[in-house]
Parts: sequence; C-alpha cells; structure tokens
Amino acid sequence: MTTSSQAASRRAKSAPASAPPRLAIVLFSLAMGGFAIGTTEFASMSLLPFFATDLGIDEPTAGHAISAYALGVVLGAPLIAVLGARFARRTQLLALMAVFALGNALTALAPGYGAMIAARFLSGLPHGAYFGIAALVAASLVPQHRRSQAVGQIMLGLTSATIIGVPLANLIGQAAGWRASFGLVSVLALLTVLLCALFAPRDQAGKSDPLRELGALRSGRVWITLAIGAIGFGGMFAVYTYLATTLIEVTKVSTAVIPFFLAVFGIGATLGNLFVPRFADRALMPTAGVILLFAAVALLAFPLAAGNPWLLAADIFAIGASVSLGAILQTRLMDVAGDAQALAAALNHSAFNTANALGPFLGGLAIREGLGWTSTGPVGAALALLGFLIWIIAWRDTGPAPAGIIAQREAAPLAPPLAPDHRSRSASACDPVA
Repeated sequence: MTTSSQAASRRAKSAPASAPPRLAIVLFSLAMGGFAIGTTEFASMSLLPFFATDLGIDEPTAGHAISAYALGVVLGAPLIAVLGARFARRTQLLALMAVFALGNALTALAPGYGAMIAARFLSGLPHGAYFGIAALVAASLVPQHRRSQAVGQIMLGLTSATIIGVPLANLIGQAAGWRASFGLVSVLALLTVLLCALFAPRDQAGKSDPLRELGALRSGRVWITLAIGAIGFGGMFAVYTYLATTLIEVTKVSTAVIPFFLAVFGIGATLGNLFVPRFADRALMPTAGVILLFAAVALLAFPLAAGNPWLLAADIFAIGASVSLGAILQTRLMDVAGDAQALAAALNHSAFNTANALGPFLGGLAIREGLGWTSTGPVGAALALLGFLIWIIAWRDTGPAPAGIIAQREAAPLAPPLAPDHRSRSASACDPVA
C-alpha cells in the first residue's frame, strides 16, 4: 500500500466521527423547523378573531399582525442571507430558529397591539433564511439528481403543519387561549434547535461574502425564477385566504367541517411535495410548467365545484398539490444563482410571501366588485397563467449554468452524499427520499 493510500485509509477510518447521521434524521430535523414555521404562519389566520377580541381591536386591524409577519419574511430573507454569508450553515440554522422561538414567545406575551405587531415582525425575519439554508444543506447531502426530492422533504414540514399543526394550534387556542398556541410554536422552534444541534452536519464557516451574495441580484435568471413564484403562487393564496367564507356562503357547510377541507388542502400539498419532485429531478423546468398549468385548471374549476362539497374537496386537494412548485423553484435557483446560493434560496420565500400578499389582494378586489366569493378561482387561474408566461421566458433562457455554480458542483460538497447512486432498488426503497 502506498503512502497516499495509507493516508486515505486513515482518513476513512476517522470519517465517521465527523460524518453526518442518516439522511432521514437530518431531513426530519430540518423539516421540524418548517413544521413550526408553517404552524404559526397558517394558524395566525384562524386565531385572528381570538387575539383581536383579547387585544381590544377589530379584525381588520388585527390582520395587520399577519401582514407584519409577511413583511418580516420579505425583508428578513435577503438581509439575513447576506449578513450570514460568512457563517457556517449549521450555526445559521441554530441562530435562526432561536430568534424564531423568541419572536413567538414574545407574541404569546404581547401586552398590546403594538407589541403584537413588533413580535410578529420579529418572528417573520428568520422564516425565509431558514428555509433557504435548510434547502442548501439538504441538497448538499444527496446526489445531484435527487436535490429536488431532498428539498421537497424539507417542505414537508411546512405542508404537514397544515394537516396537524394548524388544527392543533386552533384547538389549543380555543381551549387555553390564543397565547398558548404561539407558546406551542415557540416550543417547537426550541425542539428544532435541539435536533439541529444534535444531527445537522457540521460545516466550516462560509467562504462567501456579502458582496458575492448580492451578485445574485444581477442575474436575470434569478429574477425571472423569483417572478414565477411571486406571480404563479398568488393564485393558490387567492383561493385559500377566502376558502372558509366560501364554504359557509356558497357551499353551505357547517363551520364544524371547515377544518376537514383545510386538512384536505394540506394533504394535497404534502403528497405533492412527496411525489412531484421525483419528476422534477428528471426534468426540472418542464415539471414547473406542468404544475403551473395544472394549478390554472384546478383554479378555473373552483367556481364550478364550489356548490358540491365532494367536488370542492377534490378541487381543493388539487390546488394544494400545486404547492410543490416551491421545491422546484428552490432547486432552479440553486442552478442559476452562481456563488450567491444562500441569498437566492432565501429570496424564494420572499417571492412566496409576495404571492401571499398579491393573491388575497386581487381576490379581495374581485369580491368587493360584486363578482362573488368564487371569483377568487378565476383570479387565481389568471395569476397561474401569468406565472406560466413568465416560465416560458425562463424556459427559453436555459443556457449553461453560471461559472460559480459549475465550480461548486466540482468542489467537495458540504458533506458526503448519504444516498449513493450505486444502491440497489431494494435498498433505495427503504430511504425516505429514494
């Protein structure tokens, strides 16, 4: 055995001490943060009447707390990504979840309206940056052709929150008060800190710098990809925001079954994130285009299905499945962002929350113009089709990847892939991302 072979052998023997744990444990730890974020983001809407009454304000004014959270996401995602460029990703994950826990704890303790707004803004700041860094960590742990699946696994935390976390937070809010619900989210965030401290792979401090991260803003491909999400995702939010009222006023169902329809949406989103990324790993941009068209059709069908509870449940399931577009666009940003990986990944969630503001705003305009509660469907379909037109522009501009990302692919990853390509079919069947 040569000297170099002996050295390699010694390194191999010592590798397990620093190698990351199994992929499933890492992804679960990262997804737990997404579960906490999804719970507070969506549960805030259902808890709005409770904290409005307790704080002595009307519901439209209380709605500003939700807007404050979204503003924190939009501003915090790029700001934190740039400022954190020199820090290790694991360190960033721990710090971001700690701030998120603090923000929700302060929300639970807010004595008045002003403190509530400030606490919700603080809670929103880590949202986009956390998902961006978590997606980069997940993608670094698997082979190139499985990145979308890994990112989709992270997003499962967000979508599963709409099935489990949101109803649970709502039940706790009704039984013990809305403050207890935000306290629950703070506990979930602290649990994420513990899991990431134990299982997130250790990495070196970032080699990027703020100026290099800001370079992503000079890329037309980055902006086009973000525009697809900011516009195309708006359709889903246009319908979801007014879904409860539509169920009461148009479908004529009891308020007691509204959680069932919300859970159907969450199941669709969860299954979409489980299966759609498999196709995206084979054909990334074509899959994004198909999802946008699929969403447009489902949104157009919304007014037709709204009169029948069973047809509406099927349509809501389909609309929920279109949430998988988020993981696809996250992977696309990894391909076009060059050296500015953290900023571009975080900006994806700024775009997502821009859609969260745009869709309900346009849907609300249609309702106020007397077009009816189901008019949110056609409005959403128009946004999805507009997103598809932007996708066409991005699809036509599919040249070579930027030099920065090519260099990153050739360089050593954050950690060795936990799902080697040579595994058998039977082995891959046991892997949650295989």
